[in-house]
Formats: sequence, C-alpha cells, structure tokens
Amino acid sequence: MIRAGLSGRGGVGSRAIRPGHLPLAVFRGAAVDANQIKRIGLMRIDRPTAVLAILLAGVVSLHAHGRYRTPVRIPDIPGYLTLKCDFHMHTVFSDGKVWPDVRAEEAWREGLDAIAITDHIEYQPHKADLPTNHNRSYEIAKPAGDTLQVIVIRGSEITRSMPPGHLNAIFLKDASKLETKNWRDAVKAAQDQGAFIFWNHPGWTGQQPDGVARWYDEHTELLQQGALKGIEVVNTRSYYPEAHRWCLEKKLTMLSNSDIHAPLNLDFDVHEGDHRPITLVFARERTAEGVREALFNRRTAVYSGEMLVGEERFLRPIFERSLVLIPPTGRIKGKGRVYAQLRNESEVPITLKAAGKVNGVTFPGELTVPGLKTVLFEIRGTGTMREGERTFRLPYEVTNWLVEPEKGLRVELPVAVRFANP
Repeated sequence: MIRAGLSGRGGVGSRAIRPGHLPLAVFRGAAVDANQIKRIGLMRIDRPTAVLAILLAGVVSLHAHGRYRTPVRIPDIPGYLTLKCDFHMHTVFSDGKVWPDVRAEEAWREGLDAIAITDHIEYQPHKADLPTNHNRSYEIAKPAGDTLQVIVIRGSEITRSMPPGHLNAIFLKDASKLETKNWRDAVKAAQDQGAFIFWNHPGWTGQQPDGVARWYDEHTELLQQGALKGIEVVNTRSYYPEAHRWCLEKKLTMLSNSDIHAPLNLDFDVHEGDHRPITLVFARERTAEGVREALFNRRTAVYSGEMLVGEERFLRPIFERSLVLIPPTGRIKGKGRVYAQLRNESEVPITLKAAGKVNGVTFPGELTVPGLKTVLFEIRGTGTMREGERTFRLPYEVTNWLVEPEKGLRVELPVAVRFANP
C-alpha cells in the first residue's frame, strides 16, 4: 500500500492507493477539476503507463509553472539608463531564510538589474548550522546572477547599536575584514576597500521607538570623514521624511531597499502588482562599475509602492517620458466641453492636483493616471473665449512624486483647445 503525495488543505489528501492504480489527480497541470476527480475516482492503468504518466505530469507542471521576468516599466532619462536595484537583503548566512542564489532568481523575476547581498557581520543566528563566512553568500549568489544577467554586488551590514545604527557597505573586496570590536574600525575597513557606505533604516522602531529618525554626532563624524555616502529614505515599507531632507541638505545619495529576510513573495504580493522598494540608479552603463559610479555621484531616486522620491533633475525627465497628452479633437462652444486623454507609459501612477487656474477653461482639480493606463481629461469652456485655437499650460503638482518631503513635482500640461463661436 502506498499513499498519494497530494495532501494539503483543500487537496486530495493522502488517500491509500492500491498497487497498479493511480489517482487522476497526479496529472498536475491537466484540465481536470476537483468535481471530475470525485466523479471518476481511480482509474486502472498498468505500472509502465503509470510511470510514464508521472513523468509527463512533471513536464506539464514545469511548463505550467515556467520562470518568467516581469520588467519594471520606468523609462530611461537623457544620457543614462534607469537601472532597478535593491542593495539590502539577507540570506541564511545571517538571519535570512533563503539560500543566496534564490535572491538572484527573485531579482531576475521581478525585473531588477542589480542587487547587493548584505548579510549581517555581527548577527549570526545560524552559526550553529552554518559556519560564519562573511563572503560566502556573495560567492553563491554571484554565479546565479551571472547566469540570469543580474548584477550581484558583494556587501555586508555593520550591525551596531544607535548611534550610529546599522550601516551597509557594498562593493567590498573582503567582507571578513569588517568583523571588528569597534564600529569605527569596521567602517574604516570598508572605506579602505573603496566601499559605498550608507545608513540603514534610520527611523527603525527597533532603535527609534517613536519611528522618528535622528541625526547624531557620530553621523556628523562619518560625514566629515567622507565615509557616509547615502541613507535609506525607504526601508521595506517605511518612508523616512527626515532622511529625505538630510539627503537633500547634506548631498547624500537616496536609497530605497527591501531589507528582505523571508522569501520575497511572503512579504510582497508580486502576483497582484505589489513590489519591493527599489533604488533607481541612473547609470551610464549596465555594469557593476556603472552602478558604483552612479551611487558615488548621487544619481538615484526612490521607487516605493505608488511613490517616487528624488531630486527634480531626475523626476522631471522621468515624468516627461511617462505622461503623454493626446489633445482633444472637438471644439468648445460657450461653456461646452472636450476631452483630451492622458496616457501613462510608466508603471508608476501619476496623481495630479491642480496648482492654479487659467483664464478661458476649467480642468480637473484632482486626477490619477494609473500606471500603463489612459484616462479621459475633461476641459470645459468658461464662455469667454473667441473662435480659434489657443494653447493653455495647465499647472499641476504630482503629489506622489516627491522632490522634497510633502512637496510634489510641479508640472505644466500644454494642451491646444479649439473654440467655436457661441
């Protein structure tokens, strides 16, 4: 007597199977529903046929659950490629729950260009099962990344109490040299290797119970030494407005990272459009050196949820290459109306709020253009315009594209409108 290996909630269960019989449910991927299984039950087949059926079922299952990549739809900007990156994640070589090469596969599937494996230096809860080796997670993930054409960067997380808190160092040559008693020595070891060092989750409630990021003397010290180059403005699902402002004021690189520990799809419902936070890197080339050069020169923006955060010099060209305005075809008579269309060619929603008025027409006070969608844009006359064509520049703020904390990108929508005599 054997049992079908199909148990689980809502499944067939571990019903006993007589030798020479096979439950229909083994044909994974076949177009047979649960009711058919109940009606048909067991079918008599010989053993060679049963073996062949199982092998074919595996092939069908493989095709039904194929590996595929979903691109992140955010345009390049003039002179630069827009690379999608995540520079903070963990594996079983610290407190993560996956093998390192899984991180490369997840990144490829989610449309990323580059990742950094940043296991903790000081926190090694699995060391009874896995010997501490601060370079090993990178060594395992790198070949998988090469196969999938995902750039994998060597990194580590310097894990200390606040201040200075947790710091990531990426583009390391030897992570083991960061294992020191004094945090300053760890930073020095990273700096000596030419690493890019940034401050992780500055408002993390594990170190700031009220969730408010605070700047300490130790951070001033790191900044003055040229060690601190960036800050996580977003970590997982938390946005830190204080960090956003510090990056602007102190000329630091903005980062947005997942800090993922579990398998990605346990924390982010990627099949329903959810996504990890991503650092957009504006690089001259799609290489590790291209990423490094862009980070040191502060060419980044933050993509988290339905929000973009970054300097205007980056968000404006993304906006200009994302939103397409299709002009109206009719004419306005008196206080009549026409419809333009707004098409969003990026996946990031564009939430518009009117930032003023213009003479001659009225237009929507608030409007959202979802990612990769087109919406109607109503324009009404005020009854004051003469016959002819007039171009208006309609002022808006993109409230979910932040150039400063609580300040969205200001834009103007140019639209040509034709008027007829009343």
